[in-house]
Amino acid sequence: MTVGVKAIFVNLPVKDLTKSMEFFKALGFKFNEQFTDNNGANMVISDSIFVMLLTEDFFTSFTHQEITNTSKENEVIIALQVESKDAVDKLVNTAIENGAEDKTTALSEEEEAIMFYRRFQDLDGHLWEIMYMDMNAMDI
Repeated sequence: MTVGVKAIFVNLPVKDLTKSMEFFKALGFKFNEQFTDNNGANMVISDSIFVMLLTEDFFTSFTHQEITNTSKENEVIIALQVESKDAVDKLVNTAIENGAEDKTTALSEEEEAIMFYRRFQDLDGHLWEIMYMDMNAMDI
């Protein structure tokens, strides 16, 4: 069954909007200025995938709940598939050079046969997984 979803917007709280935007710009992401102000910024991942970086105060005005302490807990892993192993390394290495922390963990042999990935934790502790999957190696 299809429900007609046309796009996804992931909303993430950030401590310093300007620093977060600079971090993601260094990784090559663009921002839609039409949906960017002092409270939040619309980061474009693709034509239908967007991340809203929202100041913590603005984020909590929607949820009326505390923000996850990402130094102790994970709220989500944002996984992005890229076109090659080199693209994985380039993106993650750039993230680390700009203040992210490498959070890559080992894969099982079965996983390694079809996927190459690395993980980083951004400036606000959000976990990003960047992966390349060899679709020819998969049994689908």
